Amino acid sequence: MIDRKYADFAWDRAAELLAIDSPSGFTAQAAQWVKGAFEILGYHAEITTKGGVLIDLGGEDSEDALLLEAHTDTLGAMVAEVKGNGRLRLTPLGGMNANNAEAENLRVYTRDGKILEGTLQLCNASIHVNGDYSSTTRSFDTVEAVLDEDVCSAEATRALGVEVGDIVCFDPRTRRTGSGYLKSRFLDDKLSVGILLGFAKYLSDHEITLKRRVYVHVTVYEEVGHGGSASVPAGVTEAISVDMGCVGDGLQCTERQVSICAKDSGGPYSYEVVGKLIDAAKKMGADYAVDVYPHYGSDVEATLRSGVDIRHGLIGAGVYASHGYERSHIDGVYNSILVLCGYLNV
Repeated sequence: MIDRKYADFAWDRAAELLAIDSPSGFTAQAAQWVKGAFEILGYHAEITTKGGVLIDLGGEDSEDALLLEAHTDTLGAMVAEVKGNGRLRLTPLGGMNANNAEAENLRVYTRDGKILEGTLQLCNASIHVNGDYSSTTRSFDTVEAVLDEDVCSAEATRALGVEVGDIVCFDPRTRRTGSGYLKSRFLDDKLSVGILLGFAKYLSDHEITLKRRVYVHVTVYEEVGHGGSASVPAGVTEAISVDMGCVGDGLQCTERQVSICAKDSGGPYSYEVVGKLIDAAKKMGADYAVDVYPHYGSDVEATLRSGVDIRHGLIGAGVYASHGYERSHIDGVYNSILVLCGYLNV
């Protein structure tokens, strides 16, 4: 049986990565961290032209290669307007929801290298002043970024270096509880990057040469829909996205399981690959669930839309409250690693 220390390793690496702000379009530092993390384990890694990380885990059969995909880009926002009162109207990056982001601490990265702190608040956020506080629909037109600076005009804010197009990042608030729950914004999908690092460390520690060639692509534009649409190595016949598994009403999966997705909003996954993932889970004794995700798309679907002729699948540790303050469990991480090992017969 695979030692559970590889799940702990996966979480520790994920927590390090979660501390690096990296919304879509602002991922260079996170990509360099990912590259270095795989290189420490002894694997060749390179930054793609698009900014992702392509890693070669080795293996014998390069004509039937497997591509594992995860992403290090997250949700976030961008400054859309410096308002007359010195506050900022934002536009979301990816599926950031104003309801989930309200009252969250944030950081604004200016083009000249400054990092300014602030909070996302409802416009006129004081309940004792605003009689419409409870009835106001939250959207990025009704909330604003309030900088923790003494500014009350557009000119004063611009004097700090803030301008339209600056990146806005939200505090992940990462923690692991004593009962093994993993809580943070952006577990989608930095937790899966950690899972792939845990899998890679298992291979490295045991000096395992895989029977088939395996590559990892950590993409940087998944949250805006085109992360996996490039950088597929020659010989790849299957691609599996390792992303968050959905937890919610109508689904079987819990945070302590690995989810195998049979279908999402983009259609069914390869019946053959889904079947092999189920067989791998059973073989390894992994706690798993098979589900259909109603509002979901993945890197591997972008890979298919790019025109490559491959089979595709999707697994992930169960994550509750997706695109909000997310929660998973160390057991879900462990079960995900088990399925990867079972799929590749290691």
